[in-house]
Order: sequence, then C-alpha cells, then structure tokens
Amino acid sequence: MYRILVVDDDEMIRRMIAKSAVYEGHTVTEAGDGMQAIELCRSGSYDIMIIDIMMPELDGFSACREIRKFSAIPIIMLSARGEVYDKINGFELGIDDYVVKPFSPKELMLRIDALMRRASGRMTAQEPVQSRNEVVELADGGLKADLSARIVYVDGKRVDMTPKEYDLFFYMIRNKNIALTREKLISEVWGYDYFGDDRTLDTHIKLLRKSLGKYADYIVTLRGVGYRFDAER
Repeated sequence: MYRILVVDDDEMIRRMIAKSAVYEGHTVTEAGDGMQAIELCRSGSYDIMIIDIMMPELDGFSACREIRKFSAIPIIMLSARGEVYDKINGFELGIDDYVVKPFSPKELMLRIDALMRRASGRMTAQEPVQSRNEVVELADGGLKADLSARIVYVDGKRVDMTPKEYDLFFYMIRNKNIALTREKLISEVWGYDYFGDDRTLDTHIKLLRKSLGKYADYIVTLRGVGYRFDAER
C-alpha cells in the first residue's frame, strides 16, 4: 500500500481523501499549506502527493516547483478550476495528473493506483534501456536525444523537460515515422487505465513542441488520427 501526503487548506477535503485512502489500506499524512508540504517532503518519505492549488502561505504551484528541485515524487494536483492555463502550468512544473473539484473519492483512489502502477512500470522499463546507451541524432545533430540518460539537446543546449514530456518524446522517437493514434499514445505513455481526458495529450504535445523550439515541426499533427514524429525532415 502507499504512503500518501495530502495537502489542502480545506480540512473537510483532507479528511474525505484520508478516509477513502485509509479504507483502501494506505497511510495518510495531512498538511494545510504549501510550506508544510515542502517540509514534510524534505523530512519524510512518501509514495505520492495530492496537493491543492489555492492555499495560504504558499500555493500549490510554488510548492510543486520547490519540491521538484529535490524530489521526483508522483504528484496529483487538485483545483476548483479546470482552466487550460492551470493544467499547462501544472504539467510544466512536472505534476503527473490533474483533478478538478468536486471529484469522486473513488475516482481519486483509482487515479492513485493507475499513477503508481505507471511509475513502477516506467522504472522497470528503463532498466534495460540504460545498458543499451541509446543516442538519437536528428537535423544534422541539431536535435539530440540520449534515451538512456533522459537528456535532450537542441543545438547543443540541454533542454529541461517534465518527466511526462520525456516519456512522450522518447516514445515518439522510438516509433518515428509511424502514425500514432491518440489512443495508442495515451495507452503507451499514460497507461491503458488512464482516467483523464485526451486533452492532456494535446497539452503535453504543446509543451513538447515548445521545448523543441525550431524543431517543433518534427511532431506532425494527423487530423482525426493523432501524431507522427517525422524523422525525415
């Protein structure tokens, strides 16, 4: 079972999540603001964090930005707003999932299970890759991806991406010049049991294109189908 850190200034929300989590066999630690979340992440060991955006002392965005400096803990962000800007901002900071209030505690528990399985599977899948030392160079070396080290260079400059951007980019590289349906990408990158909507894929494609700069057009939109990484450009 999982050690869950729940961060929300609304005690009723924290208790509702904790009740469902404990019922599922998990252990829960509660925090009421972003500063507490940072302190607990530094001093404790948790498997996953659920954090609200709007909080006193320090908001969820700022807390996640600081936590990502020293921890890769899976993060589910909660928000009373479902605005695209908030989702993009969260994903740019490296969160793994986004849930809009009000939500079903049961659905949240399913999202936790799905996210933890994906995180576990990703670590397992990366082990053999490290020994193959995969390096891909495109655009006469202008675009370089070290798949084993999870490093991307654009015109010799290292580009920092979120964990999910790396997953998406490397999957597309390994399947270059192949038409990838939206369903295929979501299934392979997020997991077949992903509970979000497919707009999350579009958001990450936008973030990935932004990271690739002038090489953004290597990712081709296939209307009504999905996307293709065109390595022949």
